[in-house]
Amino acid sequence: MKKTSTVRVNGNMIFKGHKLTIGLDLGDRCSFHCVLDEAGEIRLEQKVATTPEAMKQIFEKIPRSLIAMETGTHSPWVSRLLAELGYKVIVEHAQKAQLITKSNRKDDRHDARTLARLARIDPELLGPVWHRSAQAQIHLTVIRARAELVSARTALVNAARGLVKSYGHRLPKCGTQQVSRELTAGLK
Repeated sequence: MKKTSTVRVNGNMIFKGHKLTIGLDLGDRCSFHCVLDEAGEIRLEQKVATTPEAMKQIFEKIPRSLIAMETGTHSPWVSRLLAELGYKVIVEHAQKAQLITKSNRKDDRHDARTLARLARIDPELLGPVWHRSAQAQIHLTVIRARAELVSARTALVNAARGLVKSYGHRLPKCGTQQVSRELTAGLK
């Protein structure tokens, strides 16, 4: 069996000679990744800050290969960044990852190892999903932000109406656009 050789260049580890598979368990502040060679041997495990700069710095040093991660808050931008770096990225639907979600051993290292092993054996076992494009995500974010603002405005108007009723008064009917200080002028 051919051994994977590692060479240190300016303190950076470079893998040579084997096809690699990487499992990446994304966390809010830091993430954990596990690099397997084609024989399934762990070649590298380490934490990385969940920031674009830190991800770039770590993954630019590893040869382009297959990388698997679960869906989550950070998975859209991380998957796009890794694809831009040349990786083949598989994003697994988090609720379909029963080997991870129902595991008794819940930690980042174990989850990263499991993702790497599943991707190495058969990527279809992961139940891959595809994220929206960055542009589509921006449009959806604007729509969701507007919906949240409308909901908050409605809740505030309803709260004001309810608070005034507890004093035996009522605010006159009007649309949320007409709510102003003049509306409450008769309450003093």
